Amino acid sequence: MRLLYTSGIYLYLVGVHLAQWFSPKARLWVQGRRGWREALGKGLQSRRAGQRLVWMHCASLGEFEQGRPVLEGIKTRNPDVFVMLTFFSPSGYMVRRNYEGADLVCYLPMDTPGNVRYFLDQVRADLIIFVKYEFWFNFLHTMARRAIPAVLISARFRPGQLFFRWYGGWFRRHLRAFQFIFLQDAMAPEWETLLPVPTKVVGDTRVDRVVALSAAALDTGPRLASWRVISSFCGDGRVLIAGSCWPPDEVLLRELFLSDVFTGWKLILAPHDISEAHLRQLEQMFPGFPRFSQLDAGEEAQVRGVIIDNIGMLAGLYRYGALAWIGGGMGSGLHNTLEPAAFGLPVFIGPRYQKFPEAVQMVATGAAQVVEDSSSVQAAWAHWQDESAYARASAAARGYIEQHKGASQRILEWLCARNWI
Repeated sequence: MRLLYTSGIYLYLVGVHLAQWFSPKARLWVQGRRGWREALGKGLQSRRAGQRLVWMHCASLGEFEQGRPVLEGIKTRNPDVFVMLTFFSPSGYMVRRNYEGADLVCYLPMDTPGNVRYFLDQVRADLIIFVKYEFWFNFLHTMARRAIPAVLISARFRPGQLFFRWYGGWFRRHLRAFQFIFLQDAMAPEWETLLPVPTKVVGDTRVDRVVALSAAALDTGPRLASWRVISSFCGDGRVLIAGSCWPPDEVLLRELFLSDVFTGWKLILAPHDISEAHLRQLEQMFPGFPRFSQLDAGEEAQVRGVIIDNIGMLAGLYRYGALAWIGGGMGSGLHNTLEPAAFGLPVFIGPRYQKFPEAVQMVATGAAQVVEDSSSVQAAWAHWQDESAYARASAAARGYIEQHKGASQRILEWLCARNWI
């Protein structure tokens, strides 16, 4: 089975090298890993002899935000620790390559046996933390053989995953690389008993991240002027923040914006795709909406909508709005509903949200409403124009955050009790 798996890894490498000629993301993936051994050695030069090293691996940006409260908690408890952060995806690495909370940020090399041995030999980690669902089985195999302390955090397991299929035994055995698995939510007992290591439900560490974001001040640092522009644009707060939107979301948002019910409201549109081609499409769909980067000083009070053409502002935008629309629920996979909930914003989401427990609970409590066509959008919009209905939804959103925070603290206490950090 290992030979078959490793052959698949090599085929993946061939495929991504071919894809780089027509896919910018694949090109970044390939270019970022060129000379990775030299870059790794250079990055580790600042590690002092005997200095403990904690390595956290995240698939992409979302998983980093999930693991970040734990990583920063480790650094708070032990400022002397050397923190290493790796990403698989360019969308994570390119945004966080200069993250100040880590001593070294780099790509994870591809999961071939030679790469794995070299990487682990050089890193000599004292603790490894994988976030959510990033499983590379040659890495896991070698980590287990070397008995390196390792945990999986914010994990979610579902019956349809390969671990629980008829051929899943080989994959499940590799989970022994982790001494402990911290779950976001409970599994069915018949599935949990198949896992070969201890588990505990501690909750979703993303909640702690959005709590920290909601408490952080935005009126400092290099983006001070940008947040002043946003504040001026939002005015009295009658603003719909549409975050991580995909084309199906954008079509419905355009219809809502052009309807009479949206009179007196403003729209901040933060698309998932900020390529030049897509930004031009949005400018045609929403005439009169300037890109944020091209918004002239003093103009923000006169326009009714703005297109956010950068990565990194979205989480802070929600504090200025009254309602949120979270994209991806029309098919690609729902994005982060916790960020607006931390500011008490009721949320519009698409119908494909069942794999996201926070969304399921927010729908059940009335903090989120499901929309999939013009009529459902109009009905949801009308519902939340009622002040009492809005107040109940806002309270339910904040209540979810309050009820589910603390997962990071529970993980950190477990690690401290074993003197791993």
